[in-house]
Amino acid sequence: MEISSKENTHFFSNNTVLPVDRSSFKSESSASKEKQSCCGGIKIFLVALSFVYFAKALSGSYLKSTITQIERRFDIPSSLVGVIDGSFEIGNLLIIILVSYFGAKLHRPRIIGAGCLIMSAGTFLIAMPQFFMGRYRYERFPSTINSTVSLSPCLQDKSQTPLSALEKPQAKINAGCEKEAGSYMWIYVLLGNLLRGIGETPIQPLGITYIDDYAVEENAALYIGCVQTAAIIGPIFGFLLGSLCAKLYVDIGFIDLDRVTISPKDVQWVGAWWLGYLIAGVISVLAPESRKDSNTSSEHSKFIEESKDQHTSYWQQAKLAEMAKEFLPSLKNLFGNPVYILYLCASIIQFNSLIGMVTYKPKYIEQQYGQTSSKTNFVIGLINIPAVAFGIFSGGLIMKKFGIGVLGAAKLSLGSSFFGYLLLLSLFAMGCENSDVAGLTVSYHRSKLMTDYEQALFSECNSGCSCSKDDWDPICGENGVTYVSACLAGCQASNGSGKNTVFFNCSCVGTFESSQGSSAVVGPCQKGNECPKMFLYFLVISVITSYTLSVGGTPGYILLLRCIKPHLKSLALGIYTLAIRVLAGIPAPVYFGVAIDTTCLKWGSKRCGGRGACRLYDSSALRYVYLGLTLVLGTVSIFFSVAVLWVLRKRFSPQDETLSANGERGTCGTKSRKDNFVNSDRLIQSIYWPEKETRL
Repeated sequence: MEISSKENTHFFSNNTVLPVDRSSFKSESSASKEKQSCCGGIKIFLVALSFVYFAKALSGSYLKSTITQIERRFDIPSSLVGVIDGSFEIGNLLIIILVSYFGAKLHRPRIIGAGCLIMSAGTFLIAMPQFFMGRYRYERFPSTINSTVSLSPCLQDKSQTPLSALEKPQAKINAGCEKEAGSYMWIYVLLGNLLRGIGETPIQPLGITYIDDYAVEENAALYIGCVQTAAIIGPIFGFLLGSLCAKLYVDIGFIDLDRVTISPKDVQWVGAWWLGYLIAGVISVLAPESRKDSNTSSEHSKFIEESKDQHTSYWQQAKLAEMAKEFLPSLKNLFGNPVYILYLCASIIQFNSLIGMVTYKPKYIEQQYGQTSSKTNFVIGLINIPAVAFGIFSGGLIMKKFGIGVLGAAKLSLGSSFFGYLLLLSLFAMGCENSDVAGLTVSYHRSKLMTDYEQALFSECNSGCSCSKDDWDPICGENGVTYVSACLAGCQASNGSGKNTVFFNCSCVGTFESSQGSSAVVGPCQKGNECPKMFLYFLVISVITSYTLSVGGTPGYILLLRCIKPHLKSLALGIYTLAIRVLAGIPAPVYFGVAIDTTCLKWGSKRCGGRGACRLYDSSALRYVYLGLTLVLGTVSIFFSVAVLWVLRKRFSPQDETLSANGERGTCGTKSRKDNFVNSDRLIQSIYWPEKETRL
C-alpha cells in the first residue's frame, strides 16, 4: 500500500521537514505513529485557525449590523453605505493574488498572524470618528426638549420662533458648515474597512490550504465543515454585540442621557455603533496569540521553505523569480477548465444575490416590519446565523457519511440553491403595508396619495403655520396617522417635555372622520395589527431558507476543489475569490443600495444643506426591489449550476464517480488516471465565507 504524503510527513520536527519519498514503503506501526503526530498537529492548528476565523467573522458581521447606524450617524444614503461596505473587498483584492500564489510557499502561520494585526488596526480606525466629530444632533422641535419654555408648534408669527425651528438662511448654513467636524468623517470608516480587507486576505487562502496539506484526506471535508462552522460563531456574537450596542445611545459616556428625547424606536436613533468596533479590534489583536502553539509545525521558520534533502519536490526548491515564471501558463491552464469557469460564473451571480441580501437585511426588517435595530440584530444573530451554521455543517456531514462524490456534490449544491430560492419567493406575500403618514402615503383626507409628496405635505389645515418640508420630527395622532412634524399637523399647543410631550389642538388631526380628538404624542404610530404576525411568518421562512441554502455550501466547496489540478488549486481559488470580490463583493452593496434608495419617500436634510439619510421608505416598493433583485440573481445562478451539472455528467464516467465517492480525490473530466488523484497540494481558500456564512 502506497502511503500519502500527509501520512509520511511528521507534523512536528525540530524546525525541519522530513523528506517524503513517495516510492518508499513503511511498516504499519511506523505509519501509525506518523499519522498520530500529523493528526495531533492538525488539530492544534485547527483550533488556532478557528479562533482567527471567529475574530474576522465577528468584526465583519458587526459591520453588517451597524449599516443603518452608520447611515444615520453620518447622514448618508444607502448607496454610499454600500461603497463603505464594499471597501473591504477592495482592500482584499489588492493583494489576494500575491498572497494566494506566493503565500502558499511561505511561512503561512506567521503571515496569518500579521494579517490579524492589520485587521485589528483597521477595526480600531473605523471607531475613531466618534472621538473626533461633534455630538450627534437629531431633529426635534424646541418644545420637545427639556425646557420650561412652552412654544406653539404651529407658528403663525415667525418672530417667536428660534432660528433652529425654521428654514435657516443660506449664509447661516454656510457659516455653520465651515465648522462642521463630521461632514466627511465617514471616510475614516471606509479606510478602516479597506484596511480590514487587507489584513483578512491571508487568512482564507493560507489557513485552509495548510489544513488540507496535512489532514488525512477522508477527513478533509469534515475539517472544512468544522472551520466554517466555527466561523459562524463569530457572526452570532457579532450580531448579538450589534444588538446590545444599538440599545445604547451613540454618545453614551459623553452626555447626560436624561436629556435624550428620542427612543430606539425612533428612525433618528443611533446606537453606540463605535463601541463594538473597539471590542472587535481587541479580539483581533488576541487572535495571533492563539497561534503560538501552532507555529512549531512542520513548516520551516524561514519564510521560503527549502528542504536539504535532494528528493524534495520542485516547488520547495524554487525561488520567487522561478515561481513567477509559472504564473501565466498556470492561468492559461486554469481558464481552460470548463467546469471551473461555469462554477465561477454561477458563484459570482449567486454571491451578488447573497451579499446584497445580507447587507441590507437589517434595514429591510426595520423598515418593512417596524422593528428596532437592536431587535433586528438580536433576531439575526440568535435565529438566522445558527441555522446557517447547522446547514454548513450538515452539508459536510452528509458528504462524509454517504461518501458523495463530485457528481453528487454538484447535485446537492444545485438542489440546495433551487429549494432555497423557491422558499424565498414566498416572502413576497409576507410584507406589511405602508404606515399612514399624512402627506406621504395618504393625503390629509386619508385617501391614497397620488401627487408629489413634497407638495402634498402642505394642506389647508396647516396653511396658517410656518412649517418646513425638510423637517422630520414625527408625531402620532389620536386617529392613528403619523405626521411628519407637529407643525405640519397644525398643533397649537403642547404640554410636557422630552419623550412625554403631548400636543393639543392639532387642526390636521381633527380633519379625519374617525378622529375623536385632536391631540398627538411624540414618535411615529406603530405598524398595522397584522404586521407582528407577518414578521413571525417572515422569521420562520427566513430560518428555513437560511438552512436550505447553507446545506449546499460545503458540497459546492468540494466540487470546486475536485475539479482543479493539484498544482493549480491555490491559484485557482485565489482567482475565484478575486472574481467574487471584484464582481460581487464590491458592486452588490452599491447597486442594491441605489435600488433601495429609489423607494425612499422622505429624505432627511443635512445641517449643511443637501440630501441626508432616508427617513421613510415605501414598504411595498422596498419589498419588491429587495426580494425581487435577490431572486432574479439567484435564478440566473441556478441556470449556470445546471450547466455545471450537465458538463460533469458528460465528462464523468460512473467508474470515476465511484472512485471519488470512496475517498479518492478525482479531478473532473481528466483523461488519465494519474490526474484523477490529488495528494498533498495547496488546497483551498475559504470560498468567501465571510458573506456566504450569513446566507440569511
